[in-house]
Amino acid sequence: MANEPLFRKFEQDLSPRLPFPGHGAALLPDVTVESYNIELRRQGKYVGDQAAKRVFFDRLDNWRATLKGNAQDPFGDLPSEQLAKKTVDKVLRDGDPAAAGVIQSAIEDFAQSLFQVIRFFHDKSWRRVSHVVVGGGFRGSRVGELSIGRAQALLKADKLDVELMPIRHDPDEAGLIGAIYLMPRWIFAGFDAILAVDIGGTNVRCGIVRFESRRSGQPGVEKLLLWRHADDDPSRDQMLDETIGMLRTLVKLAQRRKIRLAPFIGVGCPSRVRLDGRIEQGDANLPGNWRARRFHLPTLLRDALPEIDGRRTIVTMHNDAVVQGLSALPEMTQARQWAVVTIGTGLGNAQYANPPPAGKK
Repeated sequence: MANEPLFRKFEQDLSPRLPFPGHGAALLPDVTVESYNIELRRQGKYVGDQAAKRVFFDRLDNWRATLKGNAQDPFGDLPSEQLAKKTVDKVLRDGDPAAAGVIQSAIEDFAQSLFQVIRFFHDKSWRRVSHVVVGGGFRGSRVGELSIGRAQALLKADKLDVELMPIRHDPDEAGLIGAIYLMPRWIFAGFDAILAVDIGGTNVRCGIVRFESRRSGQPGVEKLLLWRHADDDPSRDQMLDETIGMLRTLVKLAQRRKIRLAPFIGVGCPSRVRLDGRIEQGDANLPGNWRARRFHLPTLLRDALPEIDGRRTIVTMHNDAVVQGLSALPEMTQARQWAVVTIGTGLGNAQYANPPPAGKK
């Protein structure tokens, strides 16, 4: 963004007067968001496009073509992008060696692309980044994990000291769990959980996020509702209505389970988010015009759920990659600067800086 320094100065001047961070804030309670949704170009093309999920399936299509003449394609006539992750993983694990080899070849090609993207980001914008967390739906498959592992080996071979780490939480849950780090802890005192929304180019996820899950004692998703909107081709307003419906269902569920929800909804959206909560750019994978003057997503959600637990609802929105990366904060406490890439419909990205240790600047 051309006016990034001015934007950050404005926020630094404004933040002391706010009781909590605003939409798209750079200064969060535990970390500073140095950048996000950066769109670096090489030879006129967006670098991130080289490592979106569809690139893997394009490579797989190319390698499948080598088997068609021998009638050995294990997937028949089904386009690669329509294959379920479990199907591809099963062939990789138990399938015919020739078919598994085709998938391995696609993994190698994609890993090379991911390596090149991380290398380029590091050279142009992430010079002090020591760790890159990899999330997104593609990470949730075995082929995604292997691609990340191979890209890590390529980075080491290139003597680039950057650690690639698959995001710890299930990718369907990470973009919800990260929402609890958008606000300072004291705001949630006396409550058990929040509502969170993760809007993507393929899916909308809504969930109840506990501050301490019953299983691990760490933040976790109590209940997840997922709608694959890409299959239904909804309008913008239909997508909003469905999201509101899921949130209302979760409020009722929390009441039945006696989960005390904080009057807060954290939202991740694939776009640049202004301090006033308006979407600035990056919404190309969403239906309709999300940048229209009369469309203000945080207000629409707040008006649909004006009170939670008898209190006025607060809605805070940030970029979806930023929120997903925040779920990794507990593992990143020792890193001074770190980043996230999310491999999904597009390639999301964000860079963070942890505060210096006490006594150091």
